[in-house]
Amino acid sequence: MKPARIIILAVAIGAAGLAGLIAMRMTGTQQVVMQQAETIIKKEPTVKVLVSAENLPVGSRLNENTVRWAEWPETALIDGYITDRAMPEAVKDVTGSVVRMPLFAGEPVRREKIADAKTNVMSALLPAGKRAVSTEISVSTGAGGFILPNDRVDVIMVRRGDGGSFTTETVLENIRVLAIDQQIQEREDGAKAVIGTTATLELTPDQAKVIAVTQQMADRLTLSLRSIVDAQEADTRSADYLLSGGSNNPAVQLIKSGTLTTSTPSGTGAASSAGTATATGQPASSSKTSDMQ
Repeated sequence: MKPARIIILAVAIGAAGLAGLIAMRMTGTQQVVMQQAETIIKKEPTVKVLVSAENLPVGSRLNENTVRWAEWPETALIDGYITDRAMPEAVKDVTGSVVRMPLFAGEPVRREKIADAKTNVMSALLPAGKRAVSTEISVSTGAGGFILPNDRVDVIMVRRGDGGSFTTETVLENIRVLAIDQQIQEREDGAKAVIGTTATLELTPDQAKVIAVTQQMADRLTLSLRSIVDAQEADTRSADYLLSGGSNNPAVQLIKSGTLTTSTPSGTGAASSAGTATATGQPASSSKTSDMQ
């Protein structure tokens, strides 16, 4: 064999060996990369959590079609979530329970947001220590029908006094509306006004007494709609003096012959005028007030 052919054959064999070696090394690198990738995408441990299968408004009752199990990261569990480990028969156990706060599709069902199946819908909506009291309303006394469940209102009392005069006073402030008639949520058709005849209010026991006394004293009760921002205010005020016969001498407004007067009843039942102004902005010479006792 000629020397030139031997050289060419040797070069070819060497190139083939080198190519094989490179291929083996590349395969090993790919295996290492694959192993590293598998380590990175390893799944976190999960647990099954009970979630809402659809949007559920306040007052809805749960059933096997409205809740389902969903995989949830174990590290993201929060106290109150219902898991299959703690309640394997949860779907059956919560059937009939009342929704106290709105639930959205896919949202975990928490024990704080539902009430026992044997509980009445309205009593389930009431926080502990609260009372539900209804009062009559109309289009004119209910903000034109724009007061909806879960809105906040003030309760204003209007009374007729001596000589045809009227006194007005805010007897309850920042009160939550539980229902308008038997409607405890906004209508499904998205209507933003409800023409009802009664409004059910969420009150403390003392506020319930105040509204009961006011309903007997007033010629008319009016609900004044408050801003949604006021829902953040925790405290509500009420005319507690009504429970003791008016001994606290509250300031009231008296309207007579177009004159608006801020006045305070005295111990004998008469009221002195303070800051009197007419409807036209001119000061009034005098204004007669009515007996608040």
